[in-house]
Amino acid sequence: MIVIDEVERAQAALADYLRVCDAAVAFTGAGLSTECGIPDFRSKDSAWRRHPPVPFKEFLADPQARALAWRRKFAMDDLTAGARPGRGHRALARLMTDGVVDVIVTQNIDGLHEAAGAPAQRIVELHGNGGYAACLSCGARHELADVRPRFEATGLAPECACGGPVKSATIAFGQAMPQEALRRARMASLGCDLFVAIGSSLVVHPAAAFPVLAKENGAALVIINGEPTPLDGAADLVLRGDIGSILAPFETRSLRASTS
Repeated sequence: MIVIDEVERAQAALADYLRVCDAAVAFTGAGLSTECGIPDFRSKDSAWRRHPPVPFKEFLADPQARALAWRRKFAMDDLTAGARPGRGHRALARLMTDGVVDVIVTQNIDGLHEAAGAPAQRIVELHGNGGYAACLSCGARHELADVRPRFEATGLAPECACGGPVKSATIAFGQAMPQEALRRARMASLGCDLFVAIGSSLVVHPAAAFPVLAKENGAALVIINGEPTPLDGAADLVLRGDIGSILAPFETRSLRASTS
């Protein structure tokens, strides 16, 4: 394991790995989006602590819990309404355009990868997407622009035309992970020769198993984070520091062009 905590050296070391890989996977967590105004979950002053999510079991069992979940959802949406893709999102979108990064597997629900220009079909959202809602019974999609006015007018948790409860299309505590997303993340991890974990604490499972899976299958593992993670010892390279600063040059720099 090599640990680098100086920005320019970190940028150069990352470029060396990206330049020679055939198929890279970027695995992203909350640390990528904090510079965009999206709070992480674990910081002691996080807005998530003021608006804690309602566990899935309670959401299913109690209409009042569902209404509380929606109040907290819209309170968080108001806090992050102005969020735009940051340097890291734009850099990863460019790396996808250049054919360096094949797939982005993300724990984030903010939709900023797609907003930055990454192709939606090559983004795996492990924890869902907070930009819309879905019926838990029939799966129908519901737009927040329709849900919110009705909820604020009545105070009642929304229901689908089929009678099923409508929930933000994110994964709540206690809710089963989406099997198709897990399958796609597993296949991407097994098919890459470089796995770059960015801004993730790497403690939430099953998501944290994917870097290990890639490494055990022969991929190089690079971890970019502001703090140590439990998988640092297994990594080939650990870049410690401000994530946006480390990734910033790749927003405009074409690594493929530099090898031609």
